Amino acid sequence: MEKTLKQTPINIVKIVLFGPESSGKTTLSRHLARYYNTVWAPEFAREYLQEKWNNERKTCEKEDLLPIAVGQMKLENALAKKADKILICDTDLLETKVYSEEFYGGFVDEKLNEAASKNSYDLYLLTYIDTPWEEDDLRDRPELRLEMFNAFEKSLIDNNRPYILLKGDKETRLKIATKAIDKILKNKENLHTFSDSLQDIDMHFLHQNTSDFGTPFEY
Repeated sequence: MEKTLKQTPINIVKIVLFGPESSGKTTLSRHLARYYNTVWAPEFAREYLQEKWNNERKTCEKEDLLPIAVGQMKLENALAKKADKILICDTDLLETKVYSEEFYGGFVDEKLNEAASKNSYDLYLLTYIDTPWEEDDLRDRPELRLEMFNAFEKSLIDNNRPYILLKGDKETRLKIATKAIDKILKNKENLHTFSDSLQDIDMHFLHQNTSDFGTPFEY
Protein backbone atom coordinates (compact mmCIF):
# COMPACT_ATOMS: atom_id res chain seq x y z
CA MET A 1 0.00 0.00 0.00
CA GLU A 2 1.34 3.41 -0.88
CA LYS A 3 2.67 5.44 2.03
CA THR A 4 0.42 8.37 1.09
CA LEU A 5 -2.69 6.30 1.88
CA LYS A 6 -1.55 5.04 5.27
CA GLN A 7 -2.55 6.44 8.62
CA THR A 8 0.21 8.03 10.66
CA PRO A 9 0.41 6.12 13.98
CA ILE A 10 -0.86 8.24 16.86
CA ASN A 11 -2.68 7.29 20.04
CA ILE A 12 -6.01 9.07 19.64
CA VAL A 13 -9.61 7.97 19.24
CA LYS A 14 -10.80 8.28 15.65
CA ILE A 15 -14.49 8.60 14.86
CA VAL A 16 -15.87 8.50 11.30
CA LEU A 17 -19.09 10.06 10.04
CA PHE A 18 -20.32 7.63 7.41
CA GLY A 19 -23.29 7.63 5.08
CA PRO A 20 -24.90 9.04 1.93
CA GLU A 21 -24.82 12.62 0.74
CA SER A 22 -26.94 15.18 2.57
CA SER A 23 -27.43 12.99 5.63
CA GLY A 24 -26.01 15.39 8.22
CA LYS A 25 -22.40 14.20 8.46
CA THR A 26 -20.69 17.59 8.28
CA THR A 27 -23.10 19.24 10.69
CA LEU A 28 -22.52 16.52 13.26
CA SER A 29 -18.75 16.57 12.68
CA ARG A 30 -18.66 20.25 13.60
CA HIS A 31 -20.77 19.83 16.70
CA LEU A 32 -18.77 16.83 17.91
CA ALA A 33 -15.53 18.75 17.49
CA ARG A 34 -17.02 21.61 19.48
CA TYR A 35 -18.33 19.26 22.15
CA TYR A 36 -14.94 17.58 22.66
CA ASN A 37 -12.87 20.74 22.09
CA THR A 38 -10.90 19.09 19.32
CA VAL A 39 -10.53 19.29 15.55
CA TRP A 40 -12.38 17.58 12.72
CA ALA A 41 -11.13 16.45 9.32
CA PRO A 42 -13.40 17.75 6.54
CA GLU A 43 -14.19 15.89 3.35
CA PHE A 44 -11.34 16.62 0.93
CA ALA A 45 -13.46 15.53 -2.04
CA ARG A 46 -15.80 18.50 -1.58
CA GLU A 47 -13.08 21.07 -2.19
CA TYR A 48 -11.39 18.98 -4.90
CA LEU A 49 -14.57 18.36 -6.88
CA GLN A 50 -15.98 21.87 -6.42
CA GLU A 51 -12.81 23.27 -7.94
CA LYS A 52 -13.09 20.81 -10.83
CA TRP A 53 -16.71 21.83 -11.40
CA ASN A 54 -15.89 25.53 -11.25
CA ASN A 55 -12.99 25.20 -13.69
CA GLU A 56 -14.17 22.48 -16.06
CA ARG A 57 -17.90 22.02 -15.42
CA LYS A 58 -17.17 18.33 -14.84
CA THR A 59 -18.25 16.09 -11.99
CA CYS A 60 -16.30 13.24 -10.41
CA GLU A 61 -14.64 10.70 -12.71
CA LYS A 62 -13.08 7.46 -11.58
CA GLU A 63 -9.61 8.89 -12.28
CA ASP A 64 -10.30 11.40 -9.49
CA LEU A 65 -10.81 8.81 -6.78
CA LEU A 66 -7.17 8.03 -5.99
CA PRO A 67 -6.13 11.73 -5.78
CA ILE A 68 -9.14 12.30 -3.53
CA ALA A 69 -8.07 9.40 -1.30
CA VAL A 70 -4.50 10.72 -1.08
CA GLY A 71 -5.76 14.21 -0.23
CA GLN A 72 -8.09 12.85 2.43
CA MET A 73 -5.35 10.92 4.18
CA LYS A 74 -2.95 13.85 4.04
CA LEU A 75 -5.63 15.97 5.72
CA GLU A 76 -6.46 13.33 8.33
CA ASN A 77 -2.82 12.71 9.25
CA ALA A 78 -2.07 16.43 9.58
CA LEU A 79 -5.10 17.10 11.78
CA ALA A 80 -4.51 14.03 13.95
CA LYS A 81 -1.45 15.83 15.33
CA LYS A 82 -3.66 18.78 16.35
CA ALA A 83 -6.38 16.63 17.90
CA ASP A 84 -7.01 16.52 21.63
CA LYS A 85 -7.56 12.84 22.42
CA ILE A 86 -10.13 12.46 19.64
CA LEU A 87 -10.31 13.22 15.92
CA ILE A 88 -13.65 13.52 14.16
CA CYS A 89 -13.44 12.45 10.51
CA ASP A 90 -16.15 13.63 8.12
CA THR A 91 -15.34 10.66 5.88
CA ASP A 92 -12.76 7.91 5.32
CA LEU A 93 -11.40 5.79 2.48
CA LEU A 94 -14.05 3.11 2.97
CA GLU A 95 -16.65 5.72 2.05
CA THR A 96 -14.65 6.62 -1.07
CA LYS A 97 -14.57 2.92 -1.92
CA VAL A 98 -18.36 2.66 -1.62
CA TYR A 99 -18.86 5.59 -3.99
CA SER A 100 -16.39 4.03 -6.42
CA GLU A 101 -18.29 0.74 -6.40
CA GLU A 102 -21.72 2.31 -6.70
CA PHE A 103 -20.93 4.93 -9.35
CA TYR A 104 -18.46 3.01 -11.52
CA GLY A 105 -19.91 -0.45 -11.89
CA GLY A 106 -17.99 -2.07 -9.03
CA PHE A 107 -14.63 -0.54 -10.00
CA VAL A 108 -12.21 0.12 -7.13
CA ASP A 109 -8.55 1.01 -7.56
CA GLU A 110 -6.36 -1.66 -5.93
CA LYS A 111 -4.47 0.90 -3.85
CA LEU A 112 -7.69 2.43 -2.58
CA ASN A 113 -9.14 -0.98 -1.81
CA GLU A 114 -6.07 -2.03 0.19
CA ALA A 115 -5.90 1.22 2.15
CA ALA A 116 -9.63 1.20 2.91
CA SER A 117 -9.32 -2.30 4.36
CA LYS A 118 -6.21 -1.60 6.47
CA ASN A 119 -6.89 1.86 7.93
CA SER A 120 -8.73 1.55 11.23
CA TYR A 121 -11.10 3.66 13.32
CA ASP A 122 -12.68 3.27 16.75
CA LEU A 123 -16.28 3.90 15.71
CA TYR A 124 -18.38 4.71 12.66
CA LEU A 125 -21.44 6.92 13.00
CA LEU A 126 -23.79 5.82 10.22
CA THR A 127 -26.13 8.70 9.38
CA TYR A 128 -29.63 7.86 8.20
CA ILE A 129 -31.47 9.64 5.39
CA ASP A 130 -34.15 11.25 7.56
CA THR A 131 -32.66 14.67 6.79
CA PRO A 132 -33.80 17.03 4.01
CA TRP A 133 -32.02 16.69 0.69
CA GLU A 134 -29.95 19.82 0.03
CA GLU A 135 -29.02 20.20 -3.62
CA ASP A 136 -25.70 21.68 -4.73
CA ASP A 137 -23.28 21.48 -7.67
CA LEU A 138 -21.91 18.08 -6.64
CA ARG A 139 -24.74 16.06 -5.15
CA ASP A 140 -26.85 13.76 -7.28
CA ARG A 141 -29.09 10.68 -7.08
CA PRO A 142 -31.61 12.07 -4.58
CA GLU A 143 -34.03 9.39 -5.74
CA LEU A 144 -31.56 6.66 -4.72
CA ARG A 145 -30.88 7.76 -1.16
CA LEU A 146 -32.14 4.52 0.39
CA GLU A 147 -30.14 2.38 -2.02
CA MET A 148 -27.01 4.36 -1.21
CA PHE A 149 -27.66 4.11 2.53
CA ASN A 150 -28.02 0.34 2.22
CA ALA A 151 -24.72 0.16 0.33
CA PHE A 152 -22.97 2.10 3.08
CA GLU A 153 -24.37 -0.08 5.85
CA LYS A 154 -23.50 -3.24 3.94
CA SER A 155 -19.90 -2.09 3.59
CA LEU A 156 -19.62 -1.61 7.36
CA ILE A 157 -21.00 -5.09 7.98
CA ASP A 158 -18.89 -6.74 5.27
CA ASN A 159 -15.73 -5.09 6.60
CA ASN A 160 -16.57 -5.84 10.24
CA ARG A 161 -16.45 -2.17 11.30
CA PRO A 162 -17.88 -1.03 14.65
CA TYR A 163 -20.80 1.31 14.05
CA ILE A 164 -23.98 2.78 15.43
CA LEU A 165 -26.94 4.11 13.46
CA LEU A 166 -27.93 7.73 13.96
CA LYS A 167 -31.44 8.97 13.25
CA GLY A 168 -33.50 11.94 14.34
CA ASP A 169 -32.78 15.62 14.82
CA LYS A 170 -29.39 17.20 15.54
CA GLU A 171 -29.77 17.11 19.31
CA THR A 172 -30.79 13.44 19.32
CA ARG A 173 -27.92 12.43 17.08
CA LEU A 174 -25.39 14.34 19.14
CA LYS A 175 -26.63 12.81 22.39
CA ILE A 176 -26.44 9.26 21.05
CA ALA A 177 -23.04 9.83 19.45
CA THR A 178 -21.41 11.38 22.52
CA LYS A 179 -22.71 8.61 24.76
CA ALA A 180 -21.05 5.99 22.55
CA ILE A 181 -17.83 7.99 22.19
CA ASP A 182 -17.55 8.59 25.94
CA LYS A 183 -17.57 4.83 26.52
CA ILE A 184 -14.64 4.45 24.14
CA LEU A 185 -12.70 7.29 25.76
CA LYS A 186 -13.08 5.71 29.22
CA ASN A 187 -11.30 2.57 28.02
CA LYS A 188 -8.36 4.34 26.38
CA GLU A 189 -5.15 5.30 28.15
CA ASN A 190 -2.34 7.77 27.44
CA LEU A 191 -4.16 9.43 24.57
CA HIS A 192 -2.35 12.17 22.67
CA THR A 193 -3.31 15.53 24.19
CA PHE A 194 -2.90 18.81 22.38
CA SER A 195 -1.09 21.54 24.33
CA ASP A 196 -3.31 23.72 26.50
CA SER A 197 -1.27 26.90 26.05
CA LEU A 198 -3.18 29.90 24.74
CA GLN A 199 -1.00 30.06 21.65
CA ASP A 200 -1.63 26.44 20.78
CA ILE A 201 -5.36 26.74 21.43
CA ASP A 202 -5.44 29.51 18.82
CA MET A 203 -3.57 27.23 16.38
CA HIS A 204 -5.87 24.37 17.34
CA PHE A 205 -8.80 25.85 15.46
CA LEU A 206 -6.87 27.93 12.96
CA HIS A 207 -7.78 25.70 10.02
CA GLN A 208 -11.47 25.94 10.81
CA ASN A 209 -13.75 28.92 11.18
CA THR A 210 -15.34 28.48 14.59
CA SER A 211 -18.39 30.37 13.33
CA ASP A 212 -19.10 27.30 11.22
CA PHE A 213 -20.16 25.51 14.36
CA GLY A 214 -23.26 27.66 14.50
CA THR A 215 -25.18 28.15 17.72
CA PRO A 216 -24.06 25.62 20.35
CA PHE A 217 -26.70 23.28 21.70
CA GLU A 218 -27.87 23.55 25.29
CA TYR A 219 -26.78 20.40 27.09
